[in-house]
Amino acid sequence: MHDIQNEPDYRGIAIDEVGISGLRYPVTFDDGHTRQHGIADISVTVGLQANRRGTHMSRMIALVHEEVATLAPQELPIVLKRGLTLLDAPRLTLTLALPLATTVTAPASQRQSWQTHDVTITGSIAADGCTITTTVTADVTSLCPCSKAISDYGAHNQRSEITLTISGTTDAPYPLAVHEVVDLLRSAGSAPVFPLVKRPDERVVTMQAYEHPVFVEDIIRDVSLVCRKKGLSHAIRAKNLESIHSHDAIASLTYTN
Repeated sequence: MHDIQNEPDYRGIAIDEVGISGLRYPVTFDDGHTRQHGIADISVTVGLQANRRGTHMSRMIALVHEEVATLAPQELPIVLKRGLTLLDAPRLTLTLALPLATTVTAPASQRQSWQTHDVTITGSIAADGCTITTTVTADVTSLCPCSKAISDYGAHNQRSEITLTISGTTDAPYPLAVHEVVDLLRSAGSAPVFPLVKRPDERVVTMQAYEHPVFVEDIIRDVSLVCRKKGLSHAIRAKNLESIHSHDAIASLTYTN
């Protein structure tokens, strides 16, 4: 059967990215510590040479089915190299987004529950090397230092979303595991959040937050400081879902080691 997409193209225009997105596919995430099954939202794109009319999108599905059914972030560079050969492309990018849950323990009652985090793993490969990024979002409680300072009692507090992206390389594609990123983020605010709390837990968490007020700026600086000490290139974004304002407070930074 004639392969039309494999015909030559004479317009002399290369394409930066072409491929598939929005592919929902069952995967097993297994990084040696966290092993969970889920449905990932996946995209696969390649750079297309100027003399190629089209890419082989069916091969992208095959790549996902055969190589990504079990996702081990440490082995992603190998998967990307195979994909580059399979698709005969100068560069390839693979992105997988899925929720992962970690067990958290309430501070007083010791009751356990599951806290879910959005996780995205992106790998890119070209002739000049391979890069892997791991992005994790976690929620914390933040209590306003100004509110505490000016109030006779109490202080306004809210839930905050922190997103941290860690950059890896071919030699160290997964320098900080998902559960380690989660632990780092949960320690960055005024207090962590818990799905299941009893009244003694609520007392502990509320008092912990009151004793550790933080601005949104404090959150990203504290996280960045830990990452810098570990020698990690990273990007951080924090958002306070403000409880007494009609707007959110945001902050972000990027650091390259």
